[in-house]
Parts: sequence; structure tokens; C-alpha cells
Amino acid sequence: MAQTPVQTASVASARVMPEPARIGAARLGDHGDKTRFVLELSRDAPFSILPDANGVVVEMEAALDAALPAAKGLVRAVAVRPGMKAGHLRLVLSTTGPVRVLLAEVIPPRDGMPPRFVMDLAAGRAGRGAVLTPASVSTMNPPVPAEKPKPTLPMIVIDPGHGGQDPGAIAVGGGYEKDITLAMAKELRRQLLATGRYRVALTRDSDTYIPLRDRPGIARAKGADLFISLHADSITSKQVRGLSVYTLSDKASDREAEMLAQRENQSDAIVGLDLSVQSADIASILIGMSQRDALNRSRRFASLLLKNLDPKIAVLPGPMRSAGFAVLTAPDVPAVLVEMGYLSHSQDAKLLGSDAHRKRMAGSLLRAVDGYFTGNAVPPRS
Repeated sequence: MAQTPVQTASVASARVMPEPARIGAARLGDHGDKTRFVLELSRDAPFSILPDANGVVVEMEAALDAALPAAKGLVRAVAVRPGMKAGHLRLVLSTTGPVRVLLAEVIPPRDGMPPRFVMDLAAGRAGRGAVLTPASVSTMNPPVPAEKPKPTLPMIVIDPGHGGQDPGAIAVGGGYEKDITLAMAKELRRQLLATGRYRVALTRDSDTYIPLRDRPGIARAKGADLFISLHADSITSKQVRGLSVYTLSDKASDREAEMLAQRENQSDAIVGLDLSVQSADIASILIGMSQRDALNRSRRFASLLLKNLDPKIAVLPGPMRSAGFAVLTAPDVPAVLVEMGYLSHSQDAKLLGSDAHRKRMAGSLLRAVDGYFTGNAVPPRS
């Protein structure tokens, strides 16, 4: 809509809202009599602390770009949940027993270090139900009822595989997997949003590189109720074609699946990231958070996807599979990896590059999502 000169002047003089603070690193430290939780921030960020029966919750106006730390000291696990307001998140620290907050503050940048949120926890019980702001942490104000979050639509996070300097597989007729997965992700997002029943986010919306370990972290930071990673494989045999869907497994369902998972996980090594250092942390989180429920939900969605596939979409024999893909390691988010076909097969490659097939594939995924969140499917996480 065109603006009048008065409106234009008003817009030009409006205060530009700053970008939300970014959390670039998160760590825990065990100092004997206390456990310290530190977040490195791009700038100062408002926060409050909500004591919880199972630990402590930090509500912060920020976005998470970092992996969560493994258990240490008084903290058994750290998880991410949506905040009560737009642009906020919650960091949930599950503790080994009752704790009290000794200190919580944002330290301004100094000595070459960025701004840091620092919280010290000690064993003991604090006032239950208190909502703590930076000024009230040490004084422990009387309990203040927490505002109940409004019901929200389920959040679907779509992960277009590869990107940036990691092109993925190359199609027999030309073209990269990274472009095919991004085009499919955008079509799926379009169809999901058109229903008005879901919120949707992409791990990447352009040709950018995102480390594999960060992708499930993005899903958790956005409060994903379902995570769908899209890929298109390549193989030496030119006759193999068809879709398959994977859920997480500690042991690959067969040798082919195991080799595929290993090859995908090596994508991070291309840019110099050592996944072997992070695997212990992942294993610790998986064990601590007990991912069995998420795995069961993942398998349910995978089954629904195969049942709702358009009959024109070819599938591999035994299309429901399991493997140790790094992008499926979020311990509390149901997640699947969809291998949409083989770019080494001429017909699959042609279809995956066509608008009509993208709409057909996205429609199949939409029907599976609808089935997952209706009837006897699980409700979205609050």
C-alpha cells in the first residue's frame, strides 16, 4: 500500500529494533560448592529465572546458535524450550536435587570476551514458584505467579540437507543435492503454512552451510514438535531408485544404511569439524534425556509417511529404515530423514528436479503431518 508523505516521515523516524541477542556458546563448570552455567552472548539480553521442581529455568530474550553442554556438577541435563514471548527461549536445567541460585547476571564485554550470562547454583531449596529478574536473584522476592503460555500451533522444522560449500550428491544430468533439498523444503513449507494449522521453520533458507550437529540444535531452540530432514542420495549402481525414510538407531538396520549414515556424518569433516569430539556429548544427552519416547514418535511419523505417499512416488524395498544420522540426534524431538530418491538414477534425478514432483512429494508429507497431529497422534509440545 502506498504511503503518504506524512506516513513516510513517520516510518523513517521510527526507532529500529535491535536484532535479538545470539547465544554463541554454552558451558557448565563444576566448582565443588557450586555449579556455574555460562552463556556467551552477542549483546546484553534481558532474562528471568523460574525455579522449578526439577531444577531451574532461564527465560531469555535470545536465539540459540550453540550446542548444549553435557551434564556436570549439580546439572543432569540442559534442554531448550520455546519462551513465553516471541523472540524468547527457555533453557531448562534439570538438576540432581533441589538447588538455589546464588548469582545470575550478564557480565559486560571485557578482556576480549563477549558479554556473558553467568548463573551459579548451589545445593539447597529456594523459594518455590518465584520469578527472578536480574535485580531480584540475591534477595529472592516472594513468589510471583508465572503467566501461562497461550496454546500454540505445532512447530515443524524442515532441514534441507547440505548447503554452501557442501553440495551433497550430484545428479546424473547435473544439479546439486543442496539445491534440490532446498527447493523441496520451500514447497513443503508453503503447503504446510497454507493450511493454517502449523508453524514452520527451515534450518536454512538459502545456499548456506550449517554443521550437522547444529541442525537438531536449531530444531530444539525453535521448540520443534517434528523435525524433517530432506536428502537425495547417489550410488554407484544406476538401477537403484526410490524413496526411503530413516529414524535414529544406535546400530544401523543394515550395512547400506550404516555406510550411508557414516558418509553423511563426514560432511562436517569437510570444513574441519571433529564430530568424534561431540559424539560423547550427544551420547550423554541421549542417555540423560531418555529418547525412547521421541524414537517411538519418529517411527510413527515414518510409518504415516509411507502410508500417505502418492502412488506415483517410487520406494525402495524395505523403505522404513534406521541409521545413526547426526541430524536425528535431538533427544526430545521426533525426527526423520527422508531420502527422496537417487540422483544417480536418471528418472529419480529428473523427477526430483521438477515442480510437479515437488508438489506431489510435499503433499504426501503434508498428509503424514496431518495424520500425526490428529486423531490418536501425540499433541504438540507446550
